[in-house]
Amino acid sequence: MTALVELSGIEKSFPGVRALHNAQFELLSGEVHALMGENGAGKSTLMKILSGVYQRDDGDIRLDGQPVEIASPRAALGMGISIIHQELALMRDLTVAQNIFIGREPRILGGLVLDERALNAQAEAIFASMNLKFDPRAMVGELTIARQQMVEIAKALSYKSRVLIMDEPTAALNDAEINELFAIINRLKAEGVGIVYISHKMDELKRIADRVTVMRDGEYVGTVPAATTPMETIISMMVGRTLSNEPSALPAASDAPVALEIRGFKRGNVIRDVSLSVRKGEILGLAGLMGAGRTEVARAIFGADPIEAGEIFVNGNKATIRSPQDAVRAGIGYLSEDRKQFGLATGLDVRNNIALASLSRFTGPVGVLRENAMRETAQGYIRQLAIKTPSDTQEARLLSGGNQQKVVIAKWLLRDCDVLIFDEPTRGIDVGAKSEIYKLLNALAEQGRAIIVISSELPEVLRLSHRIAVMCEGRLTGILPGGASQEEIMHLATLRPSAVAETETNRKTA
Repeated sequence: MTALVELSGIEKSFPGVRALHNAQFELLSGEVHALMGENGAGKSTLMKILSGVYQRDDGDIRLDGQPVEIASPRAALGMGISIIHQELALMRDLTVAQNIFIGREPRILGGLVLDERALNAQAEAIFASMNLKFDPRAMVGELTIARQQMVEIAKALSYKSRVLIMDEPTAALNDAEINELFAIINRLKAEGVGIVYISHKMDELKRIADRVTVMRDGEYVGTVPAATTPMETIISMMVGRTLSNEPSALPAASDAPVALEIRGFKRGNVIRDVSLSVRKGEILGLAGLMGAGRTEVARAIFGADPIEAGEIFVNGNKATIRSPQDAVRAGIGYLSEDRKQFGLATGLDVRNNIALASLSRFTGPVGVLRENAMRETAQGYIRQLAIKTPSDTQEARLLSGGNQQKVVIAKWLLRDCDVLIFDEPTRGIDVGAKSEIYKLLNALAEQGRAIIVISSELPEVLRLSHRIAVMCEGRLTGILPGGASQEEIMHLATLRPSAVAETETNRKTA
């Protein structure tokens, strides 16, 4: 059987780093082929070569057995190759239909006027083929991330794509949305579309992938069947070592001083009278379904969003926090779930990003930055956190997602915050980097830091947390010990506010 796509002997280098060496990949029609590897393994680089974003230095690309040159993304689209990047590239101020057909809109009156009726009808036809109900006139900026993901898929299908590359497609989706996406993928498979599926969520492989190809350090490691290959084997292929699955340390001492406490936090319907605390040396997991209000509470603590009512105490003292600057001065650091928008200055290098929250430490008496001190400090954190970068002067935007996350962590470690809030700390990060970050969080807790971890992955919450606070629809519905079950968390995560109020009333009258 002739492969739909075949990449062989692919080489690619950037200044100071060899990204790919003798890389290879094969995709069949009607196949979901997972491409796995740690951050920096070369997965995205290889797929950017296939989609025309990058040009290879050497090697062969074949489509239907014939050698091809893919000089640009437009050339790739013309060959039926589409890529959906992890960072969605939609225009928020345009409608769904306008985003799908941007640059290809049907027009009337000699091309002078956009034919909105035809445009919307074409978009509706694509969504009908995906078995989705969608308003093509909706503004993209008003859609959830999950719905924006569906728009990206519809856009790819509008090009009659035979090859669809999905880079971390479920990173921001909940379970129901993932099921919806998988149903679409299975329909595309049945129509003969070949799908390259890049993900760090190991549990998804058995559900959706036919084969798995693993890369490590820019090189091809091997290809195995997804259904019959143990996860431990795939992980070992990815990282080249055995990872520890040890749970978190024993629960933190209940008599440790409280480092952070919030009382009666309120903000419309997104935060409804939330009170919680975290002690020194404790990791408090904050769980709940999408839209439960977890990130909103974190942003309110950090002063990024205002609250209507509530008090906050840091190390027993009442604090006034109206801005992130106030929070940083109070010893609170926040690692946002959107590291590129809120955690990094992607145009700056690694050195400056690490120093960004602590510039006063490196400022001389006349306001001149002490570059040597910044360099030595940055290089120390690069070694400590095993950040994969050619040097501390590499631009942050050129790092893999996992290494970008490590740079953000380094920034707050340098600031020496007493309280650290990690919002989805391992989103888009491979199993090897996850293991390193878990060890780092435990080490920080052992040093006496108070840590709040927000995660949509329940195994991660259970592995890390000494206690677990659960939210639903803006309200805290319960606090569980670290040894709780996923079922107990999900019960509280789906306990609607009306049920909480009824439970509280019954308890008071009992």
